[in-house]
Amino acid sequence: MKQFTSVHDVQDIAALVNEALELKQSPYAHKALGQDKTLGLIFMNPSLRTRLSTQKAGLNLGMNVMVMNLDKEGWALETQDGVIMDGSTVEHIREAAAVMGQYCDIIGIRSFPKLQDREEDYSEDLLRKFIELTGVPVVSLESATRHPLQSLADLITIKEQTAAGKRPKVVLSWAPHIKPIPHCVANSFAEWMQQADVELVITNPKGYDLADEFTQGAQVLHNQDEALQGADFVYVKNWSSYEQYGKVLTNGEGWMITNEKLALTNNAKVMHCLPVRRGLELSHEVLDGPNSLVIEQANNRLYAAQAVLKRMLEAN
Repeated sequence: MKQFTSVHDVQDIAALVNEALELKQSPYAHKALGQDKTLGLIFMNPSLRTRLSTQKAGLNLGMNVMVMNLDKEGWALETQDGVIMDGSTVEHIREAAAVMGQYCDIIGIRSFPKLQDREEDYSEDLLRKFIELTGVPVVSLESATRHPLQSLADLITIKEQTAAGKRPKVVLSWAPHIKPIPHCVANSFAEWMQQADVELVITNPKGYDLADEFTQGAQVLHNQDEALQGADFVYVKNWSSYEQYGKVLTNGEGWMITNEKLALTNNAKVMHCLPVRRGLELSHEVLDGPNSLVIEQANNRLYAAQAVLKRMLEAN
């Protein structure tokens, strides 16, 4: 595996999920694999689970790990080609990324979209340039359009919680928020679930449909109660409008998942990538109740990252 930026970088998803579950049972079994190898984790945005889980995943594999919050600790980075750098940027990505590739055997990069220009965000310019310029395998720690490590952890969690032979109904449900939120988690979740053995239903208010490239083949309903009928898993996540890019179109009244909403489901397990705004995206009663899987999901972030890093070390 040369890079990990989406589900399309994985040849056999079921095998990768099983490998992660095996690592969960024996996390230190391959510690010699990463000996004398260095993992560089570059963050342009805040992180808790992604940073800690990926760092620990590298350590479990015997790697040296370097972490840099480039937005706070590095020089202001220029990403556009052909510009005269007489403004606020100090270092060009062409030199910065190339130097990182000299120091690291694998690089993870995290950067959020600006939610101002859809074409710019969906071009994934920063991620593509890191892949081009570092010369080493690159792991997306979340990009402008996707969060593949989160989606892999989500699939691992669903696999663990599903009885053998059952094809679960999984509902991705939009939730309220106070500010515009990127599409990355929702896009990625929809993309991965359509490659898995599940029935995927997406529910969101009108005006919040995700990009067709991520939802083709999935049922999209604007009636949340209808979507929740018979659900085995409910994945809760806010996202801003794609059509009216980056806009918040409604306060989302009536869209928060509560125990009353769960009564419509097949006693569904509830998932969220975290961080979660309690009492807004998800009710306290659900988060603190027996149906919540948010802590199990977060734990599986470690083994998702470790499975991906293990494959990269084996291939390179």
